[in-house]
Amino acid sequence: MKNIKQLLYLGMVVIFTLLTYSACKDEKFLDVQPAFLTEEVYFKDMGEFERAVRACYAKMTDFYWYAALSPQCSIWQLPGDDITTSGDTPFENFLTLNSGNGLLSNYYKSSYELINRCNVLLEKNKDSDVYTDATLKNTHRGEALFLRGWVYYNLWNFFGTSPLALQRISTVDDATPGNTSGTQLLDQAISDLQEAAGLLPASWDALNRGRVTSNSARGMLAKALVFRASWSDSNADYAAAIQAADQIQGVSLMADFNSNFDPAMENNAESLFEFQASQQATDNVWLANDFGGSVGAMSSYWGFYENHWSLFGTPPYVATQKLINAYETGDPRKDITVNADGAIIKYVTLDQKANTGVGSLNNPRILRYADVLLLKAEAIIRSGGSASEAISLINEVRTRAREMTADKLVPADRPASTDANQIMSWIIDERFIELAGEESRWVDLRRWHKAGVITLNTAFFNSVNSKISFDPGTHLFFPIPNNEIDLNPNVSQNPGY
Repeated sequence: MKNIKQLLYLGMVVIFTLLTYSACKDEKFLDVQPAFLTEEVYFKDMGEFERAVRACYAKMTDFYWYAALSPQCSIWQLPGDDITTSGDTPFENFLTLNSGNGLLSNYYKSSYELINRCNVLLEKNKDSDVYTDATLKNTHRGEALFLRGWVYYNLWNFFGTSPLALQRISTVDDATPGNTSGTQLLDQAISDLQEAAGLLPASWDALNRGRVTSNSARGMLAKALVFRASWSDSNADYAAAIQAADQIQGVSLMADFNSNFDPAMENNAESLFEFQASQQATDNVWLANDFGGSVGAMSSYWGFYENHWSLFGTPPYVATQKLINAYETGDPRKDITVNADGAIIKYVTLDQKANTGVGSLNNPRILRYADVLLLKAEAIIRSGGSASEAISLINEVRTRAREMTADKLVPADRPASTDANQIMSWIIDERFIELAGEESRWVDLRRWHKAGVITLNTAFFNSVNSKISFDPGTHLFFPIPNNEIDLNPNVSQNPGY
């Protein structure tokens, strides 16, 4: 023991001597340049701001990639009544959903990382004098606001009370904001999207196709306003949503419904916002794209729908019998959405794989014009507007899908009606079959429950899957992840968890 202590003491003396010697040398010895770029030497020209904007978009990959067999898509694909699985997952059972869920933790972390990137860009953009193009400066600000608004829209839908961060993290207090309440997160999303709509361009050239536009912002704004109106029963929000939808210009429904899921038809006339799935030299689905260069995934993942080998035995996601039964005989959307075995085939039938064979190059369509038309119809009928106008919007979506069967056109027009409840029921049904398997059903159901249009409970979900146990007092929101609770003393858990 004595020898060990002597050796430790001798080692400490040697280290101290070396440190003292180093400190006495020429002070230039300590003037070491950083091995990577820092803020002090960055944001010096418009090209660097352009790369910072692209870094914000790049963070979206976290939500859509394979993620080493931990894709976050379960969070929005499974809850609801359109998709189910033979397994027992917390995003369908709800009773087993808890604050230790790894997917929720990853989603939460990625969301705030993207928000912080946007906040840094907004701060640097505001104070920068390097722009020689004022329009580009406004565009960059609009893109950051749009992406931040989109993230807050999602955080409100999933967590409801998570914190609000409007500036980059520079102090301890910035890193520990408290819970929000009510529609505070959604309020911020609406504010961001409203400003973004006035800053973003109407379109991009071919090289930049897929970046958000003024139409993207107006479409997301209309959606967020309808969602807030569902929560607060505000006719003013419904009116503002109608106005935002009416300001969308130069877009249209694609003649072929399947064009919306074809990798050869990405960013088409109907698309308002997509994740731009791609790859560089390779697509490493085991590493996030933050590694830089040609390492890491930039693709999306549809393996749950196609029962891909990359699931390694995890049950695929299939259509519920309720969804299968919802389509009228002859509605062509059924054969594009689900096959005879009940498999969801949207995005899958025409899929284009990355070189690994796991990731997909097929863009998830986050917001389509058909979605906005149905939201506008809902805003009209829920605010006491023209029944005939609301029905015409429903029929516009149905007409696009229409085909001639042996003896009739399917789906047929909805007939004239002045019954607001009937028309709202048609809207609910149309959103079910038009947007099945996309990113809408769960968030639609929870807001309609809050609005009193439907009632979510165990009985509602048991008609889809008898394994489901649902308590609306708890499960309208997901739990705040444990990591956040442990690290942030100002955040409290959502009720019931």
